[in-house]
Order: sequence, then structure tokens, then C-alpha cells
Amino acid sequence: MVIVFAPRRWSLATQVLVLQVLVAAVVVAGGLGAAYLQARSASQEQAGQRVLAVARTIAADPYVVAAATSSAPTPTLQPYAEKVRAATGTDFITIMAPDGTRWTHPDPSRIGQKFVGHTEQALAGGVVLEDYTGTLGPSTRAVVPVWRGGAVGTSVVGLVAVGIRLDAVQSKVAAQVPGLLLAALLAALLAGAGTWLVARHTRRQTAGLSSAELRRMVEYYDAVLHAVREGLLLVDRDGTVLLANDESRRLLGLASDPVGRRVTQLGLQEGVTAALADGGERTDELHVTDARVLVLDQARARWQGRDLGTVATLRDRTDLEALTGELDTARGLADALHAQAHESANRLHTVVSLIELGRADEAVRFATEELMASQQLTDDVVGAVAEPALTALLLGKAAQASERGVDFVVEPGTVVPEGVAPPRDLVTIVGNLVDNALDAVAGAAAPQVRVGARLADGRCTITVSDNGPGLPADQVEQAFTRGWSSKPVEATGGRGLGLALVQQSVARLGGTVEVSAPPGATWTVRLPVAAELAAGRA
Repeated sequence: MVIVFAPRRWSLATQVLVLQVLVAAVVVAGGLGAAYLQARSASQEQAGQRVLAVARTIAADPYVVAAATSSAPTPTLQPYAEKVRAATGTDFITIMAPDGTRWTHPDPSRIGQKFVGHTEQALAGGVVLEDYTGTLGPSTRAVVPVWRGGAVGTSVVGLVAVGIRLDAVQSKVAAQVPGLLLAALLAALLAGAGTWLVARHTRRQTAGLSSAELRRMVEYYDAVLHAVREGLLLVDRDGTVLLANDESRRLLGLASDPVGRRVTQLGLQEGVTAALADGGERTDELHVTDARVLVLDQARARWQGRDLGTVATLRDRTDLEALTGELDTARGLADALHAQAHESANRLHTVVSLIELGRADEAVRFATEELMASQQLTDDVVGAVAEPALTALLLGKAAQASERGVDFVVEPGTVVPEGVAPPRDLVTIVGNLVDNALDAVAGAAAPQVRVGARLADGRCTITVSDNGPGLPADQVEQAFTRGWSSKPVEATGGRGLGLALVQQSVARLGGTVEVSAPPGATWTVRLPVAAELAAGRA
């Protein structure tokens, strides 16, 4: 069996566990070593203070002072020193002459020999405290002076050396090792338990993935999110944005990163805000913002049975809606031309039949009247509207109105100079308002739609009015809401977007749009124009 050691394949939780175990082991080992060194240092310091205190006590004893000045101190001091050594638990007490000749020693055979160690500072009235290897081996010792008459500062009549062997000090330190080991074991167990809990939490948070897998996932996901051509928003259950890619920020017109903010704080269009905030399921839902037409899809996001929030995707349909509107206009124009061709054929047949019946004068009069009627509308539109795209639109709408039996009137004095607004916006505004008016007069007794335009006070005012039922006062504010329509719900279908597009185009051009209450409805659009254009057409 071959065991492959591949830490990079481990899950992130396992890597964290191993690293924390190693760190805990190093910390515990370091703490144990530090505690041992501290205990040994404390024991040595304690031993030094102990021998120094014993030495000073012996040196100040009047019995020792008197014996040190006698002619034969050994018989008196040897039993005294051994008695004190046994009582204090020290290893040796040596009382000696100023020249280092021993008067006492634990080994009587060494009495009378020279003391092995340093005595210079003690002879000078100070204290010697050192670790030194003497006749009994390495020891911690203290040497202090014995003053004549016991008075400090007089002459030194003897020296007292007290010591404890270092191996005795070490044995005391060794006695503390089991306690240190027990403390280290408890610390290791606590660290291990904490490490296991952290690893378990990490495994649950990272779904058991390794650090390399997590890094690769983040890199790939980040690349995909920024490269995808659809806007993507992740919103948690509290309505806070968790993720927003570049396309979503562009489509929603967000200047700053929305991550961490609630959708109600982003300043989005009311319908978009409501859709993102309620977290409901949505499919291909159209929303009109100030600059775009967006398609919103939204679904709940779940992971292992947990509800994480919602995932919303946004697609830009602005250009498609504009092209669709233009296509509808072109289709309407084609239908109108087809109808006109059919009507022209009927009129031509009438003229031919009159001629065949020998009524040539009546045929000429009939043909002339029909030509003058159709030419008059064309002349009115071409003379008033300089923008070619709008001219074509109005002629098409006129033909469409004629087919429906609607009186289409271009008001006298109408002026729309070229360049007053982008052609696409003019087509969107006028086309949708005229379509809305044609629908509104469908049931009127004498249906009529009127279109007019004026230049005044640096603005171009465009009006589209009809003699239909009009809008109730309580529905005026709703008229520009996406999805609103005066049609019954079952007949609405994809309606309710045209007026929202009108408001979008007007807002983009910096203008205003309003509608009057019944009778009928008059839609008034005011667009700012350049000063020189207004002056040239005044």
C-alpha cells in the first residue's frame, strides 16, 4: 500500500487542522521549555538566596565571632556547623580563617586545608555569590565575612561559606517536570479540541473543498461573471446585494459597487426595485428604466436545501424594442399602402366605368377630387415636418388612420424642424402616442386624431389628441407605468410598454410629458431645443 503525501489535495479544513496542530505543538513545546528554564532559574535563584541567608546568619552569630578569635576554633565550630547544616538542608558549611584555612568541613579530613573558591570580595567586606566546582562538586555557594566583635566595618576575623550542590537543585527542578508535562498535556488537549472545532466549521463553510479548488473556483467564477453579456445579481433573503457583475452595473446605471447595500438603497426604477426586493419568481419580465428596456428573470437560489436568496439576470432589450417599433411602423405603413392600392384600384375602376358610360366630365371631376384630397394631407405633412423619418411616420399613420376610418389631421401651423431631436426618439414618441390615440378612438362615432407641433420659448411642443373616452383623473399617473393599459386584461397581451417608452425617451432628452383628463385625451410633449434652432424657426 502506497500512501501519497499530497497536502495540496487536502481539503481546506484538513490543511487548517494540520497547520493548527503543528502550531499548537510548537507553542506547547515552546511553553514547556520556557517553563522548565524558568523553574530551573527560579530554583537556582532560590538556592542562592537561601545559602546567602544561612551564611549571613552564621557570620552574625556571637558564638561564631567568639570562636573565630580563639586560638582553637575547630573543636568548637565543627559540631556547630554540622548541626546548622543538617537543620538548614544545605550541603556544606565551611567556616575558615581569613587566609582560607578551613576550620570546619563536612569531610573532617579536609579541615586545615585551603578553601577552594573565591573569597576576595568577602575579605573586602562584600559578598560572594556564585556557582563553583569545589571538593563536593558543582554547587551554588555564598561567602560572607565574619567581623571582629560582630560589628560591620571592623576587621575581618573569618569567613563563612555555605553551599548547595547543583545536582540537588536540579533534582528539585526535575520533581516539577511531571506537573509541567501534565499542564502541557492539558494545553495540548484544549488546543486540539479548539483546532478540531475550527476545522469542522471551516469544512462546513467551504463544502470540503481544497484551497486550490477554492482559488480556481474564485478565479474562474470571477472571469465568467465579468465576461458574461448578461447582468447578474445575487440578493440575499434580507434584500442585500451579494454580487453584481459589470454588465448588471452598466444596465442599471450604477456608478458604484452595490455589493453590501440593500436594493432599496440603489436608486433604481420603482418597478425594478420592487421586483428585486420581493424575491418572487419572474420570467422574461419587461422593465423600462430612464435609459433602457430590460428583461428580468429571477429565481430562488438554494444550496443543500437552504434558501440563500435570489438570482436575477438582466438582458438589454432597448435596441430590440426600438427596432421592433420601427418594424411595426413599417409593417403598418405597408398594410396601409396595400389598402391604399386596393382603394386606388377601386377608384380607377370607377373612373374607367364612368368613361365607358360616356360620362367623361364626371370621371375627371371624381379623379381630381380624390387626388386633391390625398395630396393635401401629403403637402401638409411634408411642409410642416422637416425630419424625413417623422414625415414618413406621419404619412404611414395617416394611411393607417384612413384604413380604420379615422380622420387624421395635422394641425395648421405645425412646425418640426430637422435636428430638433434624434429621429429614433421622435419616431418612438410620436409613433406610440399616435398608436395609442388610434386605439382610443376605435369606438367613437366620428373618430379623429390630431397632431400638432410648435416652437416657442426654446422648446418644441408636440401634441397628440383624440376624441376618445380619455383617461380618468385617477389613472393619469399610472398611464406611464410599465404594463399599464386602458385595454381589458385579457386583451392586453404585450401592451403597456409604449407609453413607458415615450416617457423614457422624453426623460432622456430632458423634456416633459403630460396628459389631460376627459373629454378625449391630449398628450403634450415638451422638448428643449437649441437656441439658434428656436430662433431660426421663430
